[in-house]
Amino acid sequence: MVIQDILYETTGGLMKKNNGKEKIVVLDGYTLNPGDLSWEGLSQFGELTIYERTDPQDVISRIAGASVVITNKTQLDEEAIKNNESLRYIGLIATGHDVVDKKAASAAGIVVTNVPAYSTMAVAQMTIALLLEICHRTAHHSSAVFSGQWPLRKDDTFWDYPIIELDQKKIGIIGYGRIGRQTAKIAKALGMKILAYSRTADDPEIVSLDELYSSADVISLHCPLSDETYQMINSNSIKKMKDGVIIINTARGKLIDEQALADALNCDKVYAAGLDVVSKEPIEPGNPLLKAKNCFITPHISWVPIEARQRLMDIAVNNLREFLTGNPVNQVNT
Repeated sequence: MVIQDILYETTGGLMKKNNGKEKIVVLDGYTLNPGDLSWEGLSQFGELTIYERTDPQDVISRIAGASVVITNKTQLDEEAIKNNESLRYIGLIATGHDVVDKKAASAAGIVVTNVPAYSTMAVAQMTIALLLEICHRTAHHSSAVFSGQWPLRKDDTFWDYPIIELDQKKIGIIGYGRIGRQTAKIAKALGMKILAYSRTADDPEIVSLDELYSSADVISLHCPLSDETYQMINSNSIKKMKDGVIIINTARGKLIDEQALADALNCDKVYAAGLDVVSKEPIEPGNPLLKAKNCFITPHISWVPIEARQRLMDIAVNNLREFLTGNPVNQVNT
C-alpha cells in the first residue's frame, strides 16, 4: 500500500498526516533512524509526529494529546504519564524498558511494549569484533603501515603488540540468553572452550560464577542490569580472575566498577578490555577508562547495523498493530 503523505516541519519535528485515527509521537527517532530507514510502517496507523531528540523539559508538551508514544531513551516518568489522559500505548524502540515508569503506566491502563531479540546477531558479532581487535590490534598495525613504518623495518613483517591466538582459550560468558549463546557459537568456531554462568539455564557449560572468574581467559558480559549485577565486575571479583584476563562488555556499562577496571588495567591484572557501553553515555571526559592502558571503547554501536535496526522497526510496527487489534504482544507491564 502506498501512503500519500504531506511532510512538513513542526516545532522541531517532522509530521506525517494521513487518514488514520491515532495521534502518534516519536520522541527520539534519530538514534533508530538517522535517515536510512522508513517511518511509513507507523504512519499507516494515524497522524505521526517524529522528533529527532527530546529534552526532558519538553516531554509533557510534545506528547500532549497523543494516544501513542514511541521512545528509545527519552524517559516517560509518572508526571509525564499522568499529564496525558489520551495516552493508551507506549512503544519502546529498544529492549530495555527502565526509561518508562511502568507502575504509573499500569495504573493508568497504558500498555507498554518493548522490542526483544532484534540485535542478537549484531551484538554477538560486535563482542567478537572487540575481542579480535584486542588479539590482533588490526587498527593499530594498519595505521602503522599507512604512516610509513613498514618500509623502515628490516624484515618483511613486524608487530609491536602481542598477537593472541584464541584456539583452546576459555571464554566465560556471564548471561546465557540469546546473545550469550550466539557469542558462544562464534567463539566455539574459533576453537574456544565455553564456560557460562546463568541463574536460569541448565546447560553442560554452566559453572559457578567463582569458577568462571578463576578459569576464564576472556570474560564477556551479556546479563541485564539489576541490583544483583550492578558493578559485578569490581575490585573483589577482579582479584578472583586470572592474571592477564580480557574483559568484554556489550551489555550495560553499570555492570562494571569503572575505576576498579581502570586500576586493574593499569597494573596489568587485566590485560585488556573491550567496551561498547559505559556507565554514563555519552562518556564523560573524567571517566577513568579513557586513560587506562589497553582499553578499547566504542560508542554503543553493537546494535546499529541497518539489518538489526530494520528488524527493530518492523517489530515496533507489529507491536503497535497487535495492540490496536486488541492483542498486545511484547508487553512489559501488567
